[in-house]
Amino acid sequence: MPSARSATLVALALAACGGPDPGASTSFGVGTLPELSGTASSTSSSTSTGSTSTTTSSGPGTETGSSDTAGGPLLDLGIPDLGNGAPPGCQGKIDFLFVIARHTDVVSVYSQFIAALPAFIAAIQSKFSNFDYHIMAVDGDPEWGIEACNQLPCAPCPYEPDYPSCSLIASRTACDSTMGAGTIFNAGSDAPNVPCEVPEGRRYLVRGDPNFDSTFLCMAQVGGYGGDRLGEAFVRAIHPDLNGPGGCNDGFLRDDALLMVTLLTPTKDKDSAGTPETWAEAALAAKNDDPNSIVLLGITNEPTYSWCADSWDNRVCQFIAQFPYWHHIHYKMPDYAPGFGVATDLIEEACSKFIAA
Repeated sequence: MPSARSATLVALALAACGGPDPGASTSFGVGTLPELSGTASSTSSSTSTGSTSTTTSSGPGTETGSSDTAGGPLLDLGIPDLGNGAPPGCQGKIDFLFVIARHTDVVSVYSQFIAALPAFIAAIQSKFSNFDYHIMAVDGDPEWGIEACNQLPCAPCPYEPDYPSCSLIASRTACDSTMGAGTIFNAGSDAPNVPCEVPEGRRYLVRGDPNFDSTFLCMAQVGGYGGDRLGEAFVRAIHPDLNGPGGCNDGFLRDDALLMVTLLTPTKDKDSAGTPETWAEAALAAKNDDPNSIVLLGITNEPTYSWCADSWDNRVCQFIAQFPYWHHIHYKMPDYAPGFGVATDLIEEACSKFIAA
């Protein structure tokens, strides 16, 4: 169970993000999105919270943070001599969360992002073939689709010829318009504009779901029309109101699973409420105060020659660099797959130190 400190951190993070009081009765999980308030900026450089953390370069445009290996030998996740393939620390469970900007500027790199999605799935399926994994995508915008087109019942959308029909728009649920809820019906430019076929009414995929690759591709194509409030969307996505019984993301985040988060944005996320520090506090609160239970990949506009950890204004960089296990690549790199591969490799070491709840 989360500690008293965890409960305090959840309250602080939600206050910063304009979210509900966790002690109050709310409809945050399935109802109308609470009104958002304020944007606190952070200009200080962030450093890793791990006392043994180091930062090393992995080539042009990449930075990797990982803990020292003195804590014990690493486990080979791909070989059969681990019995069921589940390292004791990970309990054989990983939750993969993708937080993706809908900002217009993301369209300039959408082709390499979409091209990399099959490689992301292939990496997960090959490296973690014996693991029980969940995969969910959320976007960084509090609105659904193109608001102007949603106000044109049964009329063609002048901004997007493939926009969903009137009947499809009417089929939306409250969760489709809830920030932080898993995206299963993306609308707008560069989006599928049709609902994704996710089994059992879930907003995330689990290992063994049919049409896994194509469904994930549908979920992750959030489109290029909207916002880039990744930090805020992340905090909401992992909040107990969304992940608890009846919540939009019911069952996605598990106490005994390692969490890997991939964040894609073409901006420095100036608009999210809260700060990188409060986002990190929310992450720790959701994962029982264990920084070894989280691996992060940032795909941002931080220049290729700059260390993400030393960024003074890129808030996604400041956020991810507060944890022992993280990797960063520039969002205009032609191929995201190698960077995702490096980040998933960090799961191996994180699993050797993660203490499951």
